[in-house]
Amino acid sequence: MFRKDLLAGCVGTLLLVAQCASAAPLTPTQYGDFDRYVLALSWQTGFCQSMNDRNRKEPQECKIQKETANKADHLTVHGLWPGLPKSIASRGVDEGRWMRFGCATRPIPNMPEAKGSRKCSAPETGLSLEMANKLNGVMPGSGGKSCLERYEYAKHGVCFGFDPDAYFGTMVRLNSEVKASALGQFLAASYGQKVKRSDFDAAVASAFGKENVKAFKLTCNGNPSYLTEMQISLKAGNINAPLSAASFLPQPHPGNCGKQFVLDKVGY
Repeated sequence: MFRKDLLAGCVGTLLLVAQCASAAPLTPTQYGDFDRYVLALSWQTGFCQSMNDRNRKEPQECKIQKETANKADHLTVHGLWPGLPKSIASRGVDEGRWMRFGCATRPIPNMPEAKGSRKCSAPETGLSLEMANKLNGVMPGSGGKSCLERYEYAKHGVCFGFDPDAYFGTMVRLNSEVKASALGQFLAASYGQKVKRSDFDAAVASAFGKENVKAFKLTCNGNPSYLTEMQISLKAGNINAPLSAASFLPQPHPGNCGKQFVLDKVGY
């Protein structure tokens, strides 16, 4: 009875969505002395458009993309990236090297490098079947022939000792919270349209507070410009709490999207 009530309640509140997405908190067992995570969310239709425009090999998830009833569902999970730990920075590692190599960074953690061109060569993550099914619903590149989840865990997760279900469950939860917010409502209402960055920022302010607009870095492609990804800076100490005004940290650069950009539709 409790499980049935809990599942029914998952539709109702963000707190229960969090409980349903990830049963365990996300906790590093080593190299835990970092201050932020970056949550990378793709605007999937724009990502697929950019692959086509740049003559890149079309991923399977782009070949089969379809319209959705809730247009905010085109906001999908790319990854969750821990910031540079102080204990690794003290060994002479800078932000650029950390973001490029992640867990393969030398001299530490010095783990096998995950290659973006050979994602399926990365080890299996150990995800439970239940969490893998949840992840597949919000990370189109997971599983199958794309193996995005293997690459993300090998590069950004394994060296911290993250429990795979907690790591990916946190991504599922955070994605659902962004989509349920005033920002997600703005994205859904503006689907297929050209929007102003100032209106996007206003939606962020409405959802999470004006002071947190600088936590969002946007990446665009093409001319006219269209959104492909947003990277959101989050406090490491608050990662297991529902998103609120206290969750965010500013970033030094707003991204390359300019004053106007398109929220691209399905299709090329």
